[in-house]
Amino acid sequence: MTLMDSPTPLAPGIGLASSEPVTDWVRVCDVADLEVERGRAALLGDAQIALFLLHDGRVHAVSNFDPYSRANVISRGIVGSRADRPTVASPMYKQVFDLRTGACLDTQGKEPMSLPTWPVAVDGRRVLVQSVSQ
Repeated sequence: MTLMDSPTPLAPGIGLASSEPVTDWVRVCDVADLEVERGRAALLGDAQIALFLLHDGRVHAVSNFDPYSRANVISRGIVGSRADRPTVASPMYKQVFDLRTGACLDTQGKEPMSLPTWPVAVDGRRVLVQSVSQ
């Protein structure tokens, strides 16, 4: 398995106190389902996530919910970069977010907000996203 910016997964319930979160890797799609620098929306439990395949083969997962427009539209955003940071610009008000961290790099004059992110792994042709449950 090739891990893409993600920690080693934990086996459910092993070595965890009952109050600690349990992590699982969930198959979301195949790499062939993604287009380079085009977003795809997917459901991960109750959360809408936006997946982005970059030219270097890395896949990033961020929330599809734009905190500025309050709409699920990030997967329709414009992919780009700022220096060495892969980014997505919201299609609504054009705030720019770092795909690695979810941090807003250009707030367009509004208060800083960020997107939740999820660790992603590519296993052969499968795209796996790490899900956390309590």
